[in-house]
Amino acid sequence: MAVSHTPGECRDSQPGRGLLHSYVVVLSMFLLLILVSSISAAGQTCLTADDLDEPVRTAIANTASRYFSMAAHGDTAGLRQSAIATLASDFGGIERAVQDNQSIFSGAQPTSRPPFLLEAEGTAPLPRAEFLCGVFGPKGQTTHSAVFVIPNLAPGHYAIVIFDVAAGSGPRTLSLVLQQEGSEWRLGGFYIKASQLAGHDGSWFAERAAQFKAKGEMHNAWFYYLEARELSVPVPFMNTLATDQLYDQMQDLKPADLPPGELTAGGKAFRPTAIFPSVVGSDFDLEVKYPSADISNTQQTFRDNMAVIKALVARYPEFRDGFAGVIARAVAPSGNDYGSLLAMKDIK
Repeated sequence: MAVSHTPGECRDSQPGRGLLHSYVVVLSMFLLLILVSSISAAGQTCLTADDLDEPVRTAIANTASRYFSMAAHGDTAGLRQSAIATLASDFGGIERAVQDNQSIFSGAQPTSRPPFLLEAEGTAPLPRAEFLCGVFGPKGQTTHSAVFVIPNLAPGHYAIVIFDVAAGSGPRTLSLVLQQEGSEWRLGGFYIKASQLAGHDGSWFAERAAQFKAKGEMHNAWFYYLEARELSVPVPFMNTLATDQLYDQMQDLKPADLPPGELTAGGKAFRPTAIFPSVVGSDFDLEVKYPSADISNTQQTFRDNMAVIKALVARYPEFRDGFAGVIARAVAPSGNDYGSLLAMKDIK
């Protein structure tokens, strides 16, 4: 999809990234006591790289490097063959991710972070497996600790290996979840994520959020804090000291009026169902979705989208400070949608 910041059509159902679609709940760690990396909580244990025997650490590192090489060479067939059965049966998302990023990975020299080994005991899937990794202090997490919260996790041994990849289009991470089957470490999860958004990292978004908060622009502050958290971890089920600190800064900040219950424009009432940041090109935009009975008349739907955009910015004028443009997306009962983008400078 090519979209410029002029009034126009935006057909892609997922422009940029739907940043607020599936945020993992951030848990404050302030009630934790001093813990070490080998702590076990109800049969859930995390071992850091320093705790692992050399043969285990080497096997994990070699396997992860081999899977990275497969991704860099576009070997989706090899990755699928190396995956656990449940992942191999639904591999389309990973195939697309590999294809989209192969040119970036093929010439890269990745840097691997120290791995984590997660051990889940039991005979049935854990509704909410929580792994406390590293050394914790009296106030919770420390610089080198991490917490992984994974729902419906089957008992077993899992390794998490994170690669940092420098690229001209912006740094990325490739995070692999490996599951041990016998003596093999098979692919159990594959996550590619940008470490920057519109040229900025999580620290920049956190600083901007604090500035918006100081000015009383709480809606902008909320969205920027959420983006700061999104950029602070390579996988959505991971919490760190940085995400806990962001959680503390965000407390009592979430606006109760988002999405707005109703927007009125042109004699029509629109009822948004979701509002979240989205990226188009190098711009940080805001996206709003609303139900529409019929989107087949694209001219009328375009007019409705323009009306929704203008009504939204009229309701929340602070958005002019926080976003380059607004995308309105009309969603039909079938789930198909029709989106339009309007640059903030063109919203009168």
